Amino acid sequence: MLKKKNKKLAFDRENRKPVVRCSICTGEQVAGFKDIHTGKFQDVMLIKNQKDLHCFMEMYGIDKVEKDYWRRCYQWKR
Repeated sequence: MLKKKNKKLAFDRENRKPVVRCSICTGEQVAGFKDIHTGKFQDVMLIKNQKDLHCFMEMYGIDKVEKDYWRRCYQWKR
């Protein structure tokens, strides 16, 4: 059969850095890119396990990813 070629996707390496955003409340992890100058985060994919993280790194040709912890708690209104 035909083998699918893994083409690396490009991103602006000078102005953006790869980051995995981790919620300290829910444990949710999202991979994406953070703008170095503004701090704005652009999400790319949800990370459910190590395989997803490896897939993200392989898609963009990344060797290491920084983790960014943030608070996303859901508060119930009474």
